[in-house]
Amino acid sequence: MTQRVLLVDGMALLFRHFYATSLHNQFMYNSEGVPTNGIQGFVRHVFSAIKEIHPTHIAVCWDMGQETFRNEMFDGYKQNRPTPPAELIPQFDYVKEISQHFGFVNVGVVNYEADDVIGSLAQTYSQQNEVFIITGDRDILQCINTNVEVWLTKKGFNIYNRYTLDRFKEEYGIEPKQLIDVKALMGDSADGYPGVRGIGEKTAIKLIQNHQSVENVIENISTLTSLQQKKINNNIHNLHLSKSLAEIYTRVPIETEQLFKDMEYAHTLNDILSICNEHELYISGKYLASNF
Repeated sequence: MTQRVLLVDGMALLFRHFYATSLHNQFMYNSEGVPTNGIQGFVRHVFSAIKEIHPTHIAVCWDMGQETFRNEMFDGYKQNRPTPPAELIPQFDYVKEISQHFGFVNVGVVNYEADDVIGSLAQTYSQQNEVFIITGDRDILQCINTNVEVWLTKKGFNIYNRYTLDRFKEEYGIEPKQLIDVKALMGDSADGYPGVRGIGEKTAIKLIQNHQSVENVIENISTLTSLQQKKINNNIHNLHLSKSLAEIYTRVPIETEQLFKDMEYAHTLNDILSICNEHELYISGKYLASNF
């Protein structure tokens, strides 16, 4: 029987809603003085997704520290990111506690990013189930297949850029996995890896549409313009490195069979509102009571 699996990029939602409210200094402190603004947004966002998707299984995926195997490959990976604000730091552990109380399974594996965990679970579970991924990270688009949809956060709690396999292929003109090659060419300033200096997204997509892969671009470099040849030849090491960094690792060591059983989800609205009240998530509770 086909189940509906919801995989949530927990850190993406926490950061999104923290910064959306912190701009106005709305940190939503509880009675113990702990900020909860990111958590309150996380709660509302996940339950809005549950209402729309009706998942049978849920996992919230997390980064486990700043260092991963990619830092061993390239010490500049994600090193350009600022230190989290003081009001956000206590919410990192607290949001996982709240998530667990709601019956969501928290998943994180040391030395891997949340993206790698999501990619690994999506690849495994999509063999027999429908998988829906909620994230703000376009890199996850490489994980789309016939049974995997990616819903990119767009506005509020329930407006998304939804990508199915058909939509991705129509919009990009390539297969999802070829997004790795596109990112290798264009680089990623947010993640701090270089790609080929002077090649942007449009050119990168066109090159992969024409040549299918980075390796084929290099093999057929004589067919490119002289300027493109010069850019690639001057950045050949960065190109190979960037492809390795851009690829989401989909073989993270996870006991997926037992995890799938643990991910079964069945909470009532009364349970949810009681948990919100217990943890002083009054704004979330009011929102859920009005919308569910």
